[in-house]
Amino acid sequence: MITFERKPIVLSANGFCNSTLYNQINDGLYTPPCKIGLRSVAWPSNEVESLIKARIAGKSPEEIRLLVKVLIAKRTEGVA
Repeated sequence: MITFERKPIVLSANGFCNSTLYNQINDGLYTPPCKIGLRSVAWPSNEVESLIKARIAGKSPEEIRLLVKVLIAKRTEGVA
């Protein structure tokens, strides 16, 4: 089951600080958050897990950028 992870959980799971997370997003190395409300955002848990596994596996920055693009594309699959 996919759940939404709020920023404190994402930061803790990845060992990032706030600025590192947003630098990673700007560099294409992490997926941007999804809007889940008027003033709130979160990350799908499957994306967080996939990116952590890619880093554990020693994927290169280019491979992670490709993974990020794939994950973002999958967000719109099956949406009518």
